[in-house]
Amino acid sequence: MTKTYTASIKNAKGLTALLIGGTGPTGHYIVNGLLARGYSVAILHTGNHEVDEIPAEVEHIHTDPYNEACLVEALADRMFDLCVATYGRLRVIAKLMQGKCGHFISVGGQPCYVGYMNPMACKPEGMPVPTSEDALLVSKPEQDEKGYRIVLTEQMLFETQPDATHFRYPIVYGKYQALPREWSIVKRIMDGRPHIILADDGLSLLSLGYAENLAHALLLAVDQPEKSRGEIFNCSDEHTLTVRQMVEVIAEGLSHNWRIVSMPYELARPAKPLIMQPLSTHKMVDIAKLRTRLGYKDIVKPEIALQRTAKYLLENPLDNEGWQVKALEDPFDYAAEDKLIEAWDKAIASMPPVEFAVEPGYTMAYSGPGGRERTNKNF
Repeated sequence: MTKTYTASIKNAKGLTALLIGGTGPTGHYIVNGLLARGYSVAILHTGNHEVDEIPAEVEHIHTDPYNEACLVEALADRMFDLCVATYGRLRVIAKLMQGKCGHFISVGGQPCYVGYMNPMACKPEGMPVPTSEDALLVSKPEQDEKGYRIVLTEQMLFETQPDATHFRYPIVYGKYQALPREWSIVKRIMDGRPHIILADDGLSLLSLGYAENLAHALLLAVDQPEKSRGEIFNCSDEHTLTVRQMVEVIAEGLSHNWRIVSMPYELARPAKPLIMQPLSTHKMVDIAKLRTRLGYKDIVKPEIALQRTAKYLLENPLDNEGWQVKALEDPFDYAAEDKLIEAWDKAIASMPPVEFAVEPGYTMAYSGPGGRERTNKNF
C-alpha cells in the first residue's frame, strides 16, 4: 500500500528535505539555502567525491542514483517534506517518491526544445529567439534522440508527480561545473596566446546559468510552492552574453590583451567548442515566466560570475588528460591556429577593392556613428 505524505514527518529540527545530488555546481548552494530555511537536509549521491561547502550536519546517503534497486534500498520507507532531484534517473526517482514528499522539485535540461541539439530541425534553421516554455518540443527521435528522451521523462514526471515543479536548466558554469567551456579561453590566456579565433565575430547567443543563480531560482520555488506547483520553468542568467562578450569579459578579468580574429563559421574550426553546435545560430531561452511568477533576479551578474569562474580555473587548472578536457574536444593546436590566421589575413589582404556607384547605408532610421547627420543642428 502506498504511504501518503502527512505533516507528521516533520522532526524536532523542523522541515525535512532530500536532495538527490548535492555535490555538483549548484548542490552546495541548494543545501545551504535549505538549511537557512530551517530544513534538516539529507543528500543522496554516489559518495565518489565530497565538497567542502557542505556542512557537517548534512546527512549523506551514498548509493547509485541511477539504479532503482539501490534507490529503493537506500530510501526504504523514509518520507520528506521536500524532495529536490538534480541528478540520477528522474523517472525512477519521481515514481519512487510518490506519496513520500510534500513538494517534488526536479531539474532537467533545455535539449527538450526542437533545434537545441539539432538546429537544422527548425525552419528557418536555429531555435526561435528567445525560446519560451511553450515552444515546440522534440516529438520524435529523428529530430534528436537525447531531446526526445528528455521530453518523455518530463511527461512521465508529471504523470507520477502532477504537482511537481520542474526546471529546465541551461549549461551550468562555476565551480564544480561538468563541462568548463570557459577553459577554452582561460587556457589560451594562461599559454600567452596573442589571438583567439571566433566564428562570425562571436555574435552567437547561448543561454547559460551561473551555479549560484540557478540554485537561487530553484529555492524561489521552495519558498513559493503555491506559485510553482505543476509548473515548468526555463532557467538561465537574466543577461545572455555573446561569445565575443564572454571572451572579452574573461580576458579583462585576467588582465590579458589579445586580438580577436573573426572568420566565417565554416573556416573558424577552433571556435567549435565555444559554439557547441554545427551552426552559429542562437540558443537563448525566455525566462519571463521565472521572473514574473517567482520574482527571479540574478544573484550574481554574468560578467562577475564569468570572471569568478575564469579565476577559479586559473587557480585550479584542468588536467590535460582528464575527462573534462577530453569532453571539451578542444585540441589547443596552436600551430594549426597560427597557420589558419596567417592564411585568413593573406586572403583578406588580397581582396581587390570594390567600388559601389552608391554606397549601401544603414537606412535612414539609423543616426548613430557613421549614420546620417541631423538636419537640425540645434536642440
